[in-house]
Amino acid sequence: MRGQARAPLAAAALAATAGASSLADLCTVSNVQNALPANGTLLGIELIPSTVTANTVSNASVSSMFTTSSDTTYNYCNVTVSYTHTGKGDKVVLNYAFPDPSQYANRFYVLGGSGYSLATDPTEGLPYGAVGGVTDAGYDAFSKSYDEVFLYGNGSINWDATYMFAYQALGELTIVGKPLTQAFYASSNKIYTYFEGCSDGGREAMSQAQRWGTEYDGIIAGAPAFRYGQQQVNHVFSSEVEHTLDYFPPPCELEKIVNLTIAACDPMDGRTDGVVSRTDLCQLNFNLSSTIGEPYYCTAQSSTSLGFGFSKRQDSSMSSSYEPAQNGTVSAEAVAVAQTIYDGLHNSQGERAYLSFQITASLGDAATEYDNTTGSWELDIPSTGGEFVTKYVELLDLDNLSNLDNVTYDTLVDWMNTAMVRYMDSLQTTLPDLTPFQSSGGKLLHYHGESDPSIPSASSVHYWQSVRSIMYNGTSANSSLDALQDWYQLYLIPGAAHCGTNSLQPGPYPEVNMNIMIDWVENDVMPTRLNATVSSGTYEGETQMLCQWPSRPLWHSNSSSFDCVFDQGSYDTWTYTFPAFKIPVY
Repeated sequence: MRGQARAPLAAAALAATAGASSLADLCTVSNVQNALPANGTLLGIELIPSTVTANTVSNASVSSMFTTSSDTTYNYCNVTVSYTHTGKGDKVVLNYAFPDPSQYANRFYVLGGSGYSLATDPTEGLPYGAVGGVTDAGYDAFSKSYDEVFLYGNGSINWDATYMFAYQALGELTIVGKPLTQAFYASSNKIYTYFEGCSDGGREAMSQAQRWGTEYDGIIAGAPAFRYGQQQVNHVFSSEVEHTLDYFPPPCELEKIVNLTIAACDPMDGRTDGVVSRTDLCQLNFNLSSTIGEPYYCTAQSSTSLGFGFSKRQDSSMSSSYEPAQNGTVSAEAVAVAQTIYDGLHNSQGERAYLSFQITASLGDAATEYDNTTGSWELDIPSTGGEFVTKYVELLDLDNLSNLDNVTYDTLVDWMNTAMVRYMDSLQTTLPDLTPFQSSGGKLLHYHGESDPSIPSASSVHYWQSVRSIMYNGTSANSSLDALQDWYQLYLIPGAAHCGTNSLQPGPYPEVNMNIMIDWVENDVMPTRLNATVSSGTYEGETQMLCQWPSRPLWHSNSSSFDCVFDQGSYDTWTYTFPAFKIPVY
């Protein structure tokens, strides 16, 4: 995601100065040691004062996926401290960035990571006048990703690292950081605590709402990679479709199907602007078979397969390969591949096991690899799913599946079920009862790109529906919706990809989520629409106030305005049950 801190809500404007103390006065080892929560006050955590370091950093710049680069610089106190879990003998390192007292605005901010990595930069909260923190989670997460330490050896899970990565380390970072912040600035003011993340960072955000809800005032979760067992195995599904149908389309052929679909469905939302704002109408009214026989052509190029942080942050799971020029006409076989992927995984009895991408999402997981020796396109299993199956399901220290021999759709369902049950209390991250978070006054802003090709946007809708049904069971539809939007709001971003804009659809993207959340939490200004800006194309610079789910946009005859409407038929296309599993899938 891309964002910016607006001046009215920047740290300087809301600063609450801690007496006359300067940063140099506060940024000392002794002050930090004196500010540490006394051992015995945080159950299960024993801080180690002798590990404290503190040094002043001047004129630092901050830039991340949530803030645009700017000329603003910050002075802060860089602090590290370690703790151990009582009786365990382990060691966890925390790193905090304390802003200059003149810029501190009574805020604490935690940033989510990506892929199998936690965030490593504690300065992301400085633009908001917030103390920020990161944790090494006890397995050196500052330099190692979780998948590197997940197995001690074949068949032996590092459960300590698993729980720390899943939710525990970030919660402990926060419960240590909040009292440390108050004591550091010698302030008794309330500390407003925020979490923000996208992709696995979005899953981490949801983990905090579910497990540490009373600690946070505002949580922003983008395209969460939750429902880990299903989501990660689902990355193998597209390859299995090609394997089962025995057709391995050139990437250009699938790209042509997607582009033709976008062009055909673009006007269905009331405006022809290159963006499909209503994928539900596209699903109801467009037949992929109409693309058969259309010509396609792509020049030779190097391609990059999907990584866990697709479209924003690449990681070691990404791989590049050469693609020759491709030309031909869309075949019935390619359409069958695309349609089966968009239909989602079913077992051999026809029971649905999981949802899939919206019909306008690119089919990156289905990308094939060109074999120069045979001159043909062949299976290319995304390591995002393959590594999960080998390591987390089969418990083998391998980075990908070598092939799909003897693998069927039923095999994928079995893999999903194994992972769901095994990681139900850790990585699955789908607890639907958020009562502690809600009852303590927490606010949750949840967003998802509607054409996300990595984590299906329907995944977020399904979780929202689960929370609504669990927490407001027995209340009317209107009453439950009114009650929910007071503290939990979901927005689908028209045309957007995974945690970012989409090169195939020049649509809007929200740029001020933290400012909106701060207004909601601190000023009781509840959003009803989400501010987003179009960054490219014919309507570049246009501001769109996005519809809050379950309402959907409908433009006025190619004008610059739209209504937020609801119709049951469209809503039903987003509603799934999963009878292939014997236990509820939230």
